[in-house]
Amino acid sequence: MRQDIETVSPQGLDLQERVIEINRVAKVVKGGRRFSFTALVAVGDEDSVVGVGYGKAREVPLAIQKAVENARKSLVRVPKYGQTIPHRIIGRFGAGHVVLRPASPGTGVIAGGAVRAVLELAGIRDVLSKSIGTQNPINLVKATMQGLTSLRRPEDVAKLRGLSVKEVLGLQENGKAAAASPAAADEARPGSGGGQGEAPSEPVSLGTEAVSPPEAPQAGEAPDG
Repeated sequence: MRQDIETVSPQGLDLQERVIEINRVAKVVKGGRRFSFTALVAVGDEDSVVGVGYGKAREVPLAIQKAVENARKSLVRVPKYGQTIPHRIIGRFGAGHVVLRPASPGTGVIAGGAVRAVLELAGIRDVLSKSIGTQNPINLVKATMQGLTSLRRPEDVAKLRGLSVKEVLGLQENGKAAAASPAAADEARPGSGGGQGEAPSEPVSLGTEAVSPPEAPQAGEAPDG
C-alpha cells in the first residue's frame, strides 16, 4: 500500500452516495435478542475521488447516515490514465483478492456489484476485474480500495526511470510494431506467393502450347499429299 495516499476533503465536492449492502445483525443479551442494522456505503464524485464507510444503528436510515459520514472522512484520490487505471494491480484484504486490469475505451466496467460501485464512483469507465476468494462485500470493497490506493501514476514512474510517459506505457514501441507488421506482411505475401507462384505456371502453359503447333502442320499436309 502506498504511503503517500492523497486524502481529499469533502468540502466543495459534489459527492454521490451508493448503498452497497444492508444487513441485519442480532446481539444476544440477558433479556433476549437486540436487532440492529449495518450499512456499507460508497461515496465519490465520479471523477477520481472515492471513499467507503460502514455504519451500524438500530434503524436503517440512521445506519446509512453513519456510513456516509464515515465514508466522507476517508476520501482518497485514485490515479487514472484516461478513463481506465494505469496498470494491473491486485487488491488484498483478508481472504478477498480483487484483480484489476486496464481496458481499452468502450469496454465498460466489468465487475460485480460491490466492486462496480466503488469503481464507478471513482470515475473509472473502462476496467476488467476478477474477484478471487471470499465473496463477502465488506472484504471485496476494502480489497478494491487497497488496490486503487496502491496504483502508481505514470508521471511518477517516468520521473523515477528517466523516461517519458509514452515510453513507460509502451505506446511508441507498440505503435511502431503495429505499423511495421502489416507492411512486413504485405511485402512477404507478394514475394512468396505472387512472384514464385506465377513463375512456374508460365513455362507449363508455354510447354503445352509448344506441343500443339507441330500437330497443325501435319493436319495441313494431309490434304496436299
